Amino acid sequence: MDGLVLTTVGAKTGKRRQTLLGTFPDGYDNWLIVASAGGAAKNPAWYFNLAARPDQVQIEVGGKSLNVTATQLTGQERDAAWQRITAAQPRYAGYEKKTDRVLPVIRLTAI
Repeated sequence: MDGLVLTTVGAKTGKRRQTLLGTFPDGYDNWLIVASAGGAAKNPAWYFNLAARPDQVQIEVGGKSLNVTATQLTGQERDAAWQRITAAQPRYAGYEKKTDRVLPVIRLTAI
């Protein structure tokens, strides 16, 4: 599974926070990430930071650092991405079964 380092700005603190996440390629200069928290009842902290400041996000992937914009997928777009994610990493389907919440799928697009 590919990974990236996600850098967000804290929603409350304004401090930069880094998180190592699994990622799924989504075309040229786009990546998908999932706010799964391993199937926990609540979204991970990085999700709230990203939602509060989607235009202040950076990633490190493939040896380069990029500024990205974050967009949460919904509807059919989310469903199609979710199918690709669970086909590539079936454990995400298990995370979904452990919680009542819909696991957010976020597209990161290089600026």
